[in-house]
Amino acid sequence: MSNDDTRQETPAHGSVKGPADSPFRHERTARDEAPQFVLPLVVRIEKAAPPTRTDALEAAARAVLRMLADERSTGDGEWAQAMRDWQDARIRKVVRRARGAEWRKATQLPGITVTGPETPAVEATAPEAPATEATGFAPYAEVRVFPPIPLDGWPKELAKLQVSGTDLDDPGPPPAAAPAGPVLWLSPDLDMSAGKAMAQAGHGAQLAWWELSETDRKAWREAGFPLSVRTPDAARWRQLTVSGLPLVRDAGFTEIAPGSSTVVADHPSLRR
Repeated sequence: MSNDDTRQETPAHGSVKGPADSPFRHERTARDEAPQFVLPLVVRIEKAAPPTRTDALEAAARAVLRMLADERSTGDGEWAQAMRDWQDARIRKVVRRARGAEWRKATQLPGITVTGPETPAVEATAPEAPATEATGFAPYAEVRVFPPIPLDGWPKELAKLQVSGTDLDDPGPPPAAAPAGPVLWLSPDLDMSAGKAMAQAGHGAQLAWWELSETDRKAWREAGFPLSVRTPDAARWRQLTVSGLPLVRDAGFTEIAPGSSTVVADHPSLRR
């Protein structure tokens, strides 16, 4: 659904030292010479019960946060080296889709499945998500995130999954985002597929995570990573892009022009 690399103009905390060392700079840097890795995400899309678009975007963002915060991703954890290698190069995320047996096979690989809003992550196959009679949509989205892999090192269970050609809808306008909660604002000027938008939402969540203090990270993690993904009107978008909040700029490999502003990561602790 999306093969995505992105860039950022603000410095980040943690493994990123600042603008000169950012993996999101527009010009070529030493990061381009490093081995390139990708963070795979798989969204479950059953024919009779697809998730809504907004649910899928929010689940993808929470999945990225779960991976960043997982103890296996830090220190001497089993995924830590792969996470460091990934973050030392360009930050890439690939979103693919699966259903039925494909989904069940994907859940057997090491990773984290996020299901529904602010729910605990799970390791095994999530319960079946039947369509609701009223809407025909799944009651919640299911997204599984996997440890980073080399660009040419996809496991066969994931390599055969489809990347493009699928989009998702909402049954109606999503409710307004909670004013006191984290919001990932999508550009109203860009027409992105669901997969592209999921990857962009993941980028925005990652930028917010990098910018937060350890205290704020802990509080967000313990709360279950509540967040909303919404699209503001044009005037509000213009305000957000000059607000000083983390801003995602796309590398332009798929769907949109290089340098396009796609997401503003609006976390209460980052508001000035």
